This record gives sequence, structure tokens and C-alpha cells, in this order.
Amino acid sequence: MATHAAMPGRRGGRAHARPRRRTALAWALPLVLGVVYGFYAAFIRRDGGPSTGGQVLLGLVSGAALAVLCFALGRIQHALPRELRAAAYGALTACAIGFLVSLTDTSVLRSTALGLAVGVGVLCVSYYALYARES
Repeated sequence: MATHAAMPGRRGGRAHARPRRRTALAWALPLVLGVVYGFYAAFIRRDGGPSTGGQVLLGLVSGAALAVLCFALGRIQHALPRELRAAAYGALTACAIGFLVSLTDTSVLRSTALGLAVGVGVLCVSYYALYARES
């Protein structure tokens, strides 16, 4: 008869949850993505010629923007439902890829189409991954 007293009870939600600690990955991953993205944007804009201050500034600004957006998405992603989280990942990726393609001096339609195609792919893959993990 004393078995029920030894069994751990279920707590609804996170009743006594400790606040989440931010790991080094929470800021290191957006920082690395921003640095790589900025270098690649400056490399695309260089187009084989000498490096200029404008290209370096473009790389710094675009890398910093992507790093801030990735960090912000990482901070709020747990508050979003999986559909909206997958859409946020897809939208961020679509904008980032579309901007990189636009730096190659191609048409606006090509950069939009490539950005949308990659964004939809990321949306589908991230939704599947989130659905499989949470189910």
C-alpha cells in the first residue's frame, strides 16, 4: 500500500524550474555564423579585384546584422510554437541567401527565387525536425 508514496509525481509544466543558463554556444554560434557570412559577402563583392574599405564595411555590417538576428532568434525560439519557429528559420535563411545572391549583380528575380527556394527548403526541414523531436 505504500507504493504510491514512493512513486514520483508529475508536475504540471515547469513549476519549480530554474532559470535557463546561457551556454557559450548561445553566443558563439551566431558570432561564427556572422563572421563567416560577413567574409563571404565581402568576398563576393570583391569580384577578383583589390579589397576596398567599402567591401570591408559591407562585410562587417552584413555579418553583424546576421549575428544579431541569429542571436535574437535563438533567445526567443523556445517561446514560439514549432510552426512559427520553422517559419522564422526559413525567413531568416531566405533573406540571408537572397542578399548574398543579390551581391553577385544578377537580377532581382533570380535572387528572390533562390532565396525563396532555400527558405522553403529550410522551413520544411526545420518543421520536420521540430515535429519529430517534440512528438
